[in-house]
Parts: sequence; structure tokens; C-alpha cells
Amino acid sequence: MTNAELFDSWKGLDDHGLSIELARVTGDMLVTHREELVERGTTMWNLKDTGDMLAHNFLMEAFTALRTSDSVLSEEGSDDRRRLAADRVWIVDPLDGTNEYGEGRADWAVHIALWERGELVAGAVSLPSITTVFGTQPAPVVPERTPGKPRLVTSRNRAPYAAVLVAEHLDCDAYRLGSAGVKAMSVVMNEADIYVHDGGMNQWDSAAPAVVAMAAGLHASRLDGSPLLYNEADTWLPDFFVCRPEFTDDILHAIWGRDPRS
Repeated sequence: MTNAELFDSWKGLDDHGLSIELARVTGDMLVTHREELVERGTTMWNLKDTGDMLAHNFLMEAFTALRTSDSVLSEEGSDDRRRLAADRVWIVDPLDGTNEYGEGRADWAVHIALWERGELVAGAVSLPSITTVFGTQPAPVVPERTPGKPRLVTSRNRAPYAAVLVAEHLDCDAYRLGSAGVKAMSVVMNEADIYVHDGGMNQWDSAAPAVVAMAAGLHASRLDGSPLLYNEADTWLPDFFVCRPEFTDDILHAIWGRDPRS
């Protein structure tokens, strides 16, 4: 099936359904791309670069065909500032966890989110290595929590100070993973209870994980408990946490010594 034929078959989808299909198909394409390049022989750097652009170009072609009047903010594209006056903006990370993808790991994702008039309204996160997509409608059902210590997931390559504070205050078992989408979805899947990040992130890193997590009934916010704001002029949105709601107050107290929302 050509892309044009595929997009034609998607014309009846609402924003939720389109998010899911875009995330699913982009993820499938990236899996195939990696398998083919590894079989032929390639470098990690070539795999990362070509994967990023393959996914970005496919998504841009899809939005051009199916959501002509919408703006797009993509990690791999130039920032078209006309988005700041737009009513609808797709915020996407075509390949979140590029390093993990290039290294042959499983902890990478595809992020699709839609911002409309001030808030996130739809989205999906694809975890292609386990052939799973989480979307906003139908929303994921979070399994009942596994008894035991709180489980915290954080950056694979660094230990954010906020995560250290939370781990010590709540006596957490801590784990490390790559992509922000994978970490957030580990809370959705009941593989973790808390995901804390500080020190470096952009809007496309957290938009899709946040909207899917909130649709599932989880808490998602800035580290001070304030709302996550998207389609801002500055794409930098450096901190973020997702958790089961019952841990929210304890996390804020662990980081700030009080609830900064009060």
C-alpha cells in the first residue's frame, strides 16, 4: 500500500484514532528500517540519523494529507513560528530515544500529541519493540498496583536530583530506562509507580506521554505541581513527573519540603 492509499484509508478517523495509527505505523516503519539496515551493515550514527528523518518525513506527509490546516511542532523539523497563532498544533517526537534505537535496545518510542486552544486533547505513544500503542481514546486502564515499595523509573544515563530526593524520601526501588515515553508508559503498565525528570527536556518529549498518562487517570505535571504548558514560544520544558495519583503529595513534599501548590 502506498502512503497516499494509506492516508486515504484514514480520512474518517478522529484525532484520537489518527494519533494511534500514526504512532503505530511510524513505529512499525522504524522497526523494519532498523532490521534492514542492520542486516546490510550500518553504523549506529547512520541508523539514528536515517531513522529520525524517515519517521519525521512520514509524519509530515501524513499531516499535510490529512490535517492540512493544522500546524506541527516536531523535534526533527524547523520551528514554524506560525504555530503560535494556530488553534491546533501537533507536537511530535518521531523517534524518542534515538540513542536506544541506534544501539539496538527496546526502550524507544514514537510520540504523537495534539494541542488545541491551550490544552492537549489527543495523543498516542507507541512502544514498537513490544508492538503496543497507548492512546487517549480509548484510554489505557492502569492495572491495580503491585504491593511493595514504590517503584521509581528515571533516566538511563543520569540520576536527576529530584529523582534522588523522591527515591530517598519514599524509599523507592529505582530503575533506569531510555525514552521518556517508555518511562511514562511503564507507569501506565504498572511496571513503575513514579517517573521523575529534571534538567533537560523539550515540549515534544513530554506532550504525548503526558496526555496519555492523564487520560489513564495518572498525575502529570511540572515538578512544582503546576500544569504542563504546550505550544509555548520556547520549546524548552525541562522538568516533568508522572505518577499514580496517591503519590503526588509525597513527591512534592520530597522535592520541596512542602506542597508548592498551597
